[in-house]
Amino acid sequence: MRRSVPAIPPFLVQYWGCVITIAYCSMNAPSATVLLNRLKAKARFRHLQVLVALGELASVRRTAEALGVSQPAVTQSLADLERLVDTTLFDRLPRSMRPTPAGQQLLPLARRMLDTLAEGSEALTALRQRGEGTVRVTAITGAIGGVLMQALPRFASAHPDVLVQVQECDPEQWGLQLARGEADVALVRQPAAVPTEFDFRPLLEDCFVVVCNPSHPMTRRRNVSWSALACCTWLPQAVGSAARATLDELMATWDVQPRMVQIVTRVSALTLSLVESLDVLALVPLSVVHPWIDRGQLKLVDVQPVASFKPLGLILPQGQLTRATATLVSFLERDVNVPVDATGPGSAARKRRPA
Repeated sequence: MRRSVPAIPPFLVQYWGCVITIAYCSMNAPSATVLLNRLKAKARFRHLQVLVALGELASVRRTAEALGVSQPAVTQSLADLERLVDTTLFDRLPRSMRPTPAGQQLLPLARRMLDTLAEGSEALTALRQRGEGTVRVTAITGAIGGVLMQALPRFASAHPDVLVQVQECDPEQWGLQLARGEADVALVRQPAAVPTEFDFRPLLEDCFVVVCNPSHPMTRRRNVSWSALACCTWLPQAVGSAARATLDELMATWDVQPRMVQIVTRVSALTLSLVESLDVLALVPLSVVHPWIDRGQLKLVDVQPVASFKPLGLILPQGQLTRATATLVSFLERDVNVPVDATGPGSAARKRRPA
């Protein structure tokens, strides 16, 4: 007997509201309420799996192989979903499948639903097996390199019963993730304004530093002036970033326009890789770069004064925290709550309190 695929549970229903907007643009389309009720009653996880797999593989045959089903089953699942949303999601080409504009809009939402299901499964499994619960952390790049890379191994050893789920976010994303309930705590730079019903707790002081590869001539000099650095070639940060604004301000003080490499990126890992490969300088937060310094891939330039930067810290909901969240927060405040030491040309050392 053919086994039915379970229906999508209520905690994922919220995402179908976006499907309504994407799929229904014609005057003859049913109302949003009618479509939502139809999706709640008839949408299945298999529809999402087929949609995402087709978007990635562009082939019915390869999708069927990846999901372990027959090709007719894939074709039927796609046809069922297209009937539910009353729009074509893929163009059928002679040798491939190509998402339509509606399909392109729907694909990232379907991936989020499947990711949410996977996270829920992990959380329930951890809760059942270990009993301590889960804490979901969203963190900017500087907080990952400056806090979590050092703290989480010690936390895992001290609290093996707590499951920590970490996702990286852009500085503009964490507020929305907290508001949606997609994260329990955010590790970010101190904001200009803290969202309502949340508090900011500083963890780690930070500053801007100048870095270069180990063979750069500036690594052999001490007490370098900013005017001397103005003669070097720089890898610029993106316009609008705090690092770019700080560099422009410093160079304006000396009334110079430094040479710039014609590559601009907001991807921290790419920035540091370019600094390692090219004979250039870059102004970056110490929290972002110090893992590269610790591994000897980059060096600090001994320039004074060091440009200050906003501290890293925790954004927490006001009121009582879950047991897992409170455990992690308490550990981080005890383990990380000390200033950065940016002195010395070759070290990003930090003094830490015992856990």
